[in-house]
Amino acid sequence: MSAASTAPSDTALLGFARDAATRAYAPYSQFSVGAALLLSDGSVVTGCNVENASYGLAVCAERVAVGRAVADGLLGTGRAAGTTIEAAAVVGPGAAPCFPCGACRQVLHEFGCARVVVEGEDPKADTPATPLSLPFSELLPRAFGPGDL
Repeated sequence: MSAASTAPSDTALLGFARDAATRAYAPYSQFSVGAALLLSDGSVVTGCNVENASYGLAVCAERVAVGRAVADGLLGTGRAAGTTIEAAAVVGPGAAPCFPCGACRQVLHEFGCARVVVEGEDPKADTPATPLSLPFSELLPRAFGPGDL
């Protein structure tokens, strides 16, 4: 999704993440995860987890989305310098809430993630779950980042 004049709602971001989860490559864990990043320029970038038979080489949905944003020139350096992640929505169908792992929290911090959006606990099967939005500082307090070097 390209830059838009109005940012998508948290519910819409969760929808993008849920859609991304349907494309996950999770033959070993059967645990598909999707992520949708809302960037400060209004762009939305999605990612899904990609597993590997050598388990340590699996990549989480959040890091796939960040890598995609960097590769597409939307985040990082050059014309994207200064662009940050306004929100990272994460969905693990059947596992609500599904928070980013520690490695993903560190990568999201690198790009200035302001908040994380997940589905609330115990969503009813026939209705969308209520989004839960948390400031990123609650997920990774006293984080180590570029400013600490």
